[in-house]
Amino acid sequence: MASRMFSKGVASLIILSSAATPSFAGGLERGGYNIDQLFDTGPFSFNSGVTYVMPQRKLKNVKDEDTSMTINGGGDLSGRPNYADETENYAVPYAGFRGNVGDIDCLVDYSEPFGAHTNPGVNWAGANDNIETKVTSHNYAGTCSYKFDVGQGQFRLIGGAFYQEIDAFKERQVITIPPVLGTGIGRLDLTGEGWGWRAGVAYEIPEYALRASLVYNSRVKYDNLDGTVDLTQVPAFLDPTNPALGKRTDVFGSADAPDSLELKLQSGIAPDWLAFGSVKWTNWSVLQSIAF
Repeated sequence: MASRMFSKGVASLIILSSAATPSFAGGLERGGYNIDQLFDTGPFSFNSGVTYVMPQRKLKNVKDEDTSMTINGGGDLSGRPNYADETENYAVPYAGFRGNVGDIDCLVDYSEPFGAHTNPGVNWAGANDNIETKVTSHNYAGTCSYKFDVGQGQFRLIGGAFYQEIDAFKERQVITIPPVLGTGIGRLDLTGEGWGWRAGVAYEIPEYALRASLVYNSRVKYDNLDGTVDLTQVPAFLDPTNPALGKRTDVFGSADAPDSLELKLQSGIAPDWLAFGSVKWTNWSVLQSIAF
């Protein structure tokens, strides 16, 4: 029942979050996976930094297409503003430590590969679809490579594993009611964790700063997603047949974070000049919605 009542919110938790990062396919990719530090020279290296992004996405000409006074419709919001500032600024941190022993290099790093944050608020015509949605991930990875001479350069075999945590919430206007009865706002919270692995190859000619790498990152299976749907602000008498109204209900489900394959190329073209590029495929088809 909780899933049915929150259908516009639960099923669209991931889909709607695409507004936070419209420049990326799938809308959830932020830092992605990056193991470039693994190729550093020297016995060890430490790298950290934060990328700050200001999307500034605005919604205009919004229309409430379902004005029915039902749990799914959310009520008639056509009288609210038809515009909203949707996205929130966000930071993408990274920290990594790399060490070298002979022909083996290893990297331990922290990143936030996936995330989204839309916050148009309650005072707009689409509040029955989204008030605020936020997804955050935490990725802890260990990656090693073994290199050996091939021709003019060195060939690497790359392998590693990573542990990933995710947490998210979504709020929407479930029903429009007088303030004395409650806000009519429902909230979904969820958390999960999973493991993944990576494998790849690389070839380098240090003399020319030439490197080509191909790395596959596996799916992360969140088989233990759990959370709550909070409908304590929606009075139970509005629908006596629905046992989830007026209380907090436990929910559970599963999802897969997408696998990816990335080809990176770089080459020195002049003293202190480097040309580089990459092609990346990400299987976003595995993550369209989460059913509880």
